[in-house]
Amino acid sequence: MSPEGKKLLNIIILGFGFMFMFTAFQTCGNIEQTVIKSFNSTEFHGSGYTSMAIIYGVFSASNLIAPSVVAVIGPQLSMFFSGLLYSLYIAMFIYPYTWSFYTASVLVGIAAAVLWTAQGNVLTINSTDSTIGRNSGIFWALLQFSLFFGNLYIYCAWHGHVHITDQDRRTVFISLTVISLVGCFLFFLLRKPDSESSSSAEATEPLLQEESFSEKMSSVSLKACKLFITKEMLLLGVSIGYTGLELTFYSGVYGTCIGAMMSFGQDAKSLIGISGICIGVGEILGGSVFGILNKRIGFGRNPIVLLGFITHIIAFYLIFLNIASDAPLAPEEGTDLEAFITPSVGVALFCSFLLGLGDSCFNTQLLSIIGFMFHDNSAPAFAVFKFIQSIMAALAFYYSNYLLLHWQLLILVLVGFLGTITFFKVEHMANSIRRQSDYDSI
Repeated sequence: MSPEGKKLLNIIILGFGFMFMFTAFQTCGNIEQTVIKSFNSTEFHGSGYTSMAIIYGVFSASNLIAPSVVAVIGPQLSMFFSGLLYSLYIAMFIYPYTWSFYTASVLVGIAAAVLWTAQGNVLTINSTDSTIGRNSGIFWALLQFSLFFGNLYIYCAWHGHVHITDQDRRTVFISLTVISLVGCFLFFLLRKPDSESSSSAEATEPLLQEESFSEKMSSVSLKACKLFITKEMLLLGVSIGYTGLELTFYSGVYGTCIGAMMSFGQDAKSLIGISGICIGVGEILGGSVFGILNKRIGFGRNPIVLLGFITHIIAFYLIFLNIASDAPLAPEEGTDLEAFITPSVGVALFCSFLLGLGDSCFNTQLLSIIGFMFHDNSAPAFAVFKFIQSIMAALAFYYSNYLLLHWQLLILVLVGFLGTITFFKVEHMANSIRRQSDYDSI
């Protein structure tokens, strides 16, 4: 196999590994609050929202140590051991205890930082300037397909179930644990890419690339602190923070709301899976059109971000009309309250699609503008991105324990509006830099 072919194969293996792992983990996150409400044991007193708040909070802080871990044990083992901790978190639901639940949440937060740092390492080593866009697109597409398979399984497994029994729970989480472990062991299929030069260089170039990457990552903390207080990053921080808030909403809160609606009948619990699939369709559609094809379309970033905000506003308005305000906090048997219209399953699933589409609009353009504005300091810039996003996601999961649906939607609307305006401001600054660069090249 040619060196380029081996690198492409590594990217595909990386994508499949993450697809299996996040088929399990994202499905777990989508259903865990609903599952926790159905526990028959009075000894368990955990909250899915609190767990996710812990995960994202620890994830944010652990970005400071993750590069060192990857540098010491290498990206392959880093992803494998991180994957094992993800699998441990999922397996905990088979026989849950409050102490093990929150302990596993802390461990997954640490594992997440190491996992995504190692993923960036592998993607960098197996890409060139000409293939990084293609490889990122392949990885993104495979990762987002994880939303399909796990949620489809939930729909089939829980179809017609009003109450989630202990046996239902164990069956689902044993299956998800096995799926996650498959993803972990796929990482052992990764191979160091060959150099296209001489045989002596062939043996040393990948190592030099890894050392170069590790050296750069070791200085991320200092550079990230400096970038964090720049005008551009402070403005973008509002947009990034919004993606953290709406990540919490579509990945945890909204599925719980759908499952709590007694008006949706006996299929309410299984609709959580269909909702996840609809989110995935929106994510993949938006990522494909506005991410991979953006250079060919060539109409700029602002219209796409504006489309994402409008899409979310429509979704939030329809959710406000369609879902009861106490749905996020309803007990296991659900809520019999109605909102302002007769609850509609079709409207609920359409909103799921809009949430995914709008999220992809924001994220693809944030990745694009950060890569442009901080081209020479991309690693610390993206570390700041994950730090802000994780902190806001943790905050949102925390307040989801207490706030009714309409207050959560109001927060999303206000922060989304501010985030859109600040993005426009940074895009104007980016256009000024581009024009100056074009002028200097004349």
